[in-house]
Amino acid sequence: VAIASFQKAHDEHDTDTAIAAFTPSAIVLDDGKTYTGVEEIRSWLDRAASEYTYTRTLTGVESEDGNVIVHNHLAGDFPGGEVELHYRFHLRDGHIDRLEIAP
Repeated sequence: VAIASFQKAHDEHDTDTAIAAFTPSAIVLDDGKTYTGVEEIRSWLDRAASEYTYTRTLTGVESEDGNVIVHNHLAGDFPGGEVELHYRFHLRDGHIDRLEIAP
């Protein structure tokens, strides 16, 4: 539920709903940077929503070593225009505790 809620809210640029999917001490790793805690993750979400325009298409979901890996295809006005990204979620108590985003 937390993953679907995050993905939908992130697509809709709804930062408050997206951030509610995370634990207070969550960590996000994206584009070589680490964001720790709710305030840093909120800043990352706000910047991601305003920096580029893109669409996300879910291409697959799998489970591995207690993590959920969501495969997404993004297309938009960012450098390169299209990318396949893998969102590796680690959940704790029904919330996202760690999210790694990588090609």
